Amino acid sequence: MKDSSERIEEQYLNDRKHLLARVRAAGRTFEEAEDFVQDMYAEVMEHIAVIPDIGNLAAWINTLFGRRLIDDWRRRKMRRLRGECDVEEAVLREILVETGLDPLEQWVRDGLADAMNDALASLPVEQRKILEAQVFGGMTFREISQASGECIETLASRKRYAVKNLARSLRHWIET
Repeated sequence: MKDSSERIEEQYLNDRKHLLARVRAAGRTFEEAEDFVQDMYAEVMEHIAVIPDIGNLAAWINTLFGRRLIDDWRRRKMRRLRGECDVEEAVLREILVETGLDPLEQWVRDGLADAMNDALASLPVEQRKILEAQVFGGMTFREISQASGECIETLASRKRYAVKNLARSLRHWIET
């Protein structure tokens, strides 16, 4: 009879393509899918002591995989509802550099700050309040929801519209 690590390796080789396809279907890049599958099999290896007691290893791994995929989806959904995004600071800097603006130049910072203030002031009150509460107040959607009595989805929607309006205003500032 095969030992546990051999069973896991065999199952990995059999299921890898199928599992990668499932993660890709969930909207992930190939690299993210590979990382996800590798992490899941690392978790399987943590449970190596119970592998001999598992009759249908493929079904057990598939169940574990499905649960991890759902957990990841929920985690991403909550991050989106809280207004978090996956854009790193380095990416934002790269975008600024691509526009031809050096954020280290004083006149760019001053002009950008003025443009941002003007853009914030031009937002509808509800949109401006949610941005101010999150950006300047450091509040989460949940805290704002409890304070205002409005649902989190409404607040998230207002923030999305506010960000779009700010981006439009800043694009206009860059073009002029």
